[in-house]
Amino acid sequence: MKHVNEISKAATPVHAIHIVSPNERKAAGKALRDKVPRIAHGGWKAFKDRPSPVDILKKSDVGRMKELVPIRYGRMLQSPFAFYRGSAGLMASDLARTPNTGLIVQACGDCHLMNFGGFATPERNIIFDINDFDETSPAPWEWDVKRLVASMVLAARSIGLSDRKGRECAEIAARSYREHMCEYSQMDPLRVWYANISAEDIIGIVPPAVQKRLRKRIAKVTSGTGSELDFPKLAGSVGGQTRITDQPPLIFHPENFHAPETWAQIENVLHAYRETLAEDRRILLDRYRIVDVAIKVVGVGSVGRLCSIVLLMSEGDDPLFLQCKEAGESVLEPYAGKSIYKHHGERVVMGQRLMQPASDIFLGWVTSRTGQSLYVRQLRDAKIKPLVETFDAEVLELYGMICGWVLARAHSKVSELSSTISAYLGTSSDDFDKAMGKFALAYADQAEHDYDALKAAVKKGKIEIFQEA
Repeated sequence: MKHVNEISKAATPVHAIHIVSPNERKAAGKALRDKVPRIAHGGWKAFKDRPSPVDILKKSDVGRMKELVPIRYGRMLQSPFAFYRGSAGLMASDLARTPNTGLIVQACGDCHLMNFGGFATPERNIIFDINDFDETSPAPWEWDVKRLVASMVLAARSIGLSDRKGRECAEIAARSYREHMCEYSQMDPLRVWYANISAEDIIGIVPPAVQKRLRKRIAKVTSGTGSELDFPKLAGSVGGQTRITDQPPLIFHPENFHAPETWAQIENVLHAYRETLAEDRRILLDRYRIVDVAIKVVGVGSVGRLCSIVLLMSEGDDPLFLQCKEAGESVLEPYAGKSIYKHHGERVVMGQRLMQPASDIFLGWVTSRTGQSLYVRQLRDAKIKPLVETFDAEVLELYGMICGWVLARAHSKVSELSSTISAYLGTSSDDFDKAMGKFALAYADQAEHDYDALKAAVKKGKIEIFQEA
């Protein structure tokens, strides 16, 4: 069984002999079954020297805006599922101690089910895909699958479903990954590159009642650009000038943000970001002028990291909101190796482009005026987030199937190892699916124990929280 300290050794034979034929790649995958049996992935038990989950979480607070950290913990305390969403670093340290095949792909790094959803392509079509890449980096393919399946069980528990049903949903997600990995491994690389899961693909497989709700949501988010829809909620007129509306503690202007010296620095940062865009995107961006900038708290795991929203306006006063978000070291890097990108904003952007079928037209990177690596994209562009609280068992099963499908496409997009992974997983055995169901239950239990540890730390006054109304 391969553990993290063996990853580079395990991966070497596959790449060093430069397998070029499909038969050789398949043979290599099948041979791995003897070294890392598929059922071996089902085990999870906290190891003896496992660090305190609270210590790992507090370690990840370094570099965050101190006044916002209590919001992070307040959000994580909402439920074990919310805790799981904010503890990717904790799980990465655990996954590094689990068996893996040594086959490295461009991994998402935070592949829980809430990091999937719908969004608009540059052609204005709605597709379903992974939409959060803060932690993306090359790593074993198993790590993404395991984080996904454990999230299925925690989501099932959050909506009152039984563990039997949660395990079934996890197995469905794993089976979908296995079956679609086989499909993509046999496709021409260009077909995989262009492949996507469209809104109509999703609508065609969900129950009629869900179809109706989904079509309404799609119609709403496509009724205007994301910035047009956000503008009335996020901005207004202050003293005759257009400004982002303060909504403390979640949206606010730091002191002196509009001081001439500070504003000049902000404009320089925006110009440097512009240089990371393709020429046609630069020309489009030049049609807007910067109007205002504010800090905005987003997500669960990202709370406390620098995140600002930039409001730009065209000559005709049409709004464009950009989000500039801090990118630190991926949680995968301590265990799977350093990124080849020294700028973590570039790491996120390149990973996103490698994994998604289409990315935001304004996706770029820059260094902030205070030295942080940032990546930049539109704040929201026809985004459709999963409303897990409205799911029933049937919808959660379908959602798991879709997420497994998306993940297989993402891992296959630029990796010649897709046929090796597919051959390892097989088509006639459900050993891997069952193993993932077993792992998902065991790790969901672990996440709940870690959630209880956080609650105890808060109760003892070791961690301060802020709970939003």
